[in-house]
Amino acid sequence: MTIERVVGHIDGIEVGSVLPRRRQVFDKGLHSDLQRGISKRKDDDGKLVSDAIVLNGGYLDDHDAWHEIRYTGASPDTDKDPLTKRLKVSQSWDYADNAALKRSYDRGYPVRILRGSKGDEHYSPSEGYRYDGLYRITDARTAISGTRGPAGEPIEICQFILERHEEPDQEPTVVERAAAELSDFTDEEKFPQTRTTTVQRMIRDTAAARRIKDLYGGQCQTCGIRLVGANAKPYSQGAHLQPLAAPHRGPDVERNILCLCPNCHARLDIGAISIAADWSVIERVPHGETRTTLSRLLMKKKHGLHPDYAKYQRDWWDDFERGRAEQ
Repeated sequence: MTIERVVGHIDGIEVGSVLPRRRQVFDKGLHSDLQRGISKRKDDDGKLVSDAIVLNGGYLDDHDAWHEIRYTGASPDTDKDPLTKRLKVSQSWDYADNAALKRSYDRGYPVRILRGSKGDEHYSPSEGYRYDGLYRITDARTAISGTRGPAGEPIEICQFILERHEEPDQEPTVVERAAAELSDFTDEEKFPQTRTTTVQRMIRDTAAARRIKDLYGGQCQTCGIRLVGANAKPYSQGAHLQPLAAPHRGPDVERNILCLCPNCHARLDIGAISIAADWSVIERVPHGETRTTLSRLLMKKKHGLHPDYAKYQRDWWDDFERGRAEQ
């Protein structure tokens, strides 16, 4: 079967979709190779360009910060130490993978980013591969690796800087748009951009949020309630500990999302509750108010919630309280 390779989104593949194996990633047209990190396709002029990258624990010079990625190009296997996978010689811009990615930079093409389970612990899925949307290549340069060659000599690498397209620019596919029209709820509440009582709502219920809600069957992780509608289906909301909107710019990944009822979601957003380092629930409520919060966060092993995101939300509102006290 011949798979058509395209630049940009693939119709029918929602941003945040998880596929269990590289074979499925290949079969869906998301990436052209079953092993290598850089995907290539022929452009209209017959020259190779890159349409996708897999981040799955690559070179030591790589750095993933969700919104920005520092990515090291590719090398033939013969240029790497077979045990440590470290480079023995400098990389070349003439190598097909690097040349293709550089050509996408020159032509202003977006690149699909997929993250595997062996990547950065803050953003990687617990298993399989997740499609995390489109990134633009903002720089392609020669850099010196932080590691040295076999004789202590400097190693030059082909380094790429990629920035994630903003959420409004992550265009939904035809299938996504059709699904969105059938949705009854808009449940992606966010923190305010400034410390006011304003709450922003996103119109999309993301794939990552739906997976967390399905994992808990709609049961709220902080109060334990499970709301069920007249259609016999549970209703809950995916709440980001570090919100997506500026100035927070958190990632839309399972490790940053809680399954909450609407009431607890609002409480999280206004700082009425936070999550402590030991996963206990911190309440900032007036004395005498009736509490409906569990003493400890309901947690399932497959969730993989990362403590750094809980700390971000906790520190944000601790700073807010200190700021009010000083006024």
